[in-house]
Amino acid sequence: MKPTSKTELNFILQWLDEAYGTQKEHFYHHEPWQLLVAIMLSAQSTDKQVDEAIPALFDHFRTAASVAEAELTEIEGYIKSVGLYKNKARNMKKCCTQIVEEYGGQVPQTIEGLLTLAGVGRKTATLFLADAYGIPGVTVDTHVFRISKRLGWAKGKNPVEVEQELMRLLPKEHWNRINFQLIYHGRSICTARKANCSACALAEHCPQIL
Repeated sequence: MKPTSKTELNFILQWLDEAYGTQKEHFYHHEPWQLLVAIMLSAQSTDKQVDEAIPALFDHFRTAASVAEAELTEIEGYIKSVGLYKNKARNMKKCCTQIVEEYGGQVPQTIEGLLTLAGVGRKTATLFLADAYGIPGVTVDTHVFRISKRLGWAKGKNPVEVEQELMRLLPKEHWNRINFQLIYHGRSICTARKANCSACALAEHCPQIL
């Protein structure tokens, strides 16, 4: 598989910008801890499920401390429509307890700090920093992992390796938006089950089918 040329890379990035935009809508929230919780809830759930659950959730729980002090059943009652809600409720309570007790009520602003929180993995941490503070980072989920390898952008065997490859390849201003752009592309055209290459504007630049 030949490496992507600079001309091809620029074409692909420009097309992604035009097709999917350069800014995404963030989950409903008022405070950083709420955004972190929303991103945590989105794992293995649809954005629609999360969007429907969080207004009432955050209207009831106004602070991280209120989540930390709540009974699990109370938290569960607000997120039952979200996948794996029991496990997520436990992580929410523990995560908010850590934010209050270990970080003075403030969400950490570093990958290292975020990774100490319950229910927060590298993908969630990177996405939170990008969405909350605009801190550049490449978030590698299943769509980014799959499509970046199909495009010949990365060869890594795990998300961390692919993240490092993409950070070396992509201009820094594209780091934050490549995630949602490839998610949209992965849902509509370059799907996991079967890539619809005949409908893909990037086909002639994709070594997967050349």
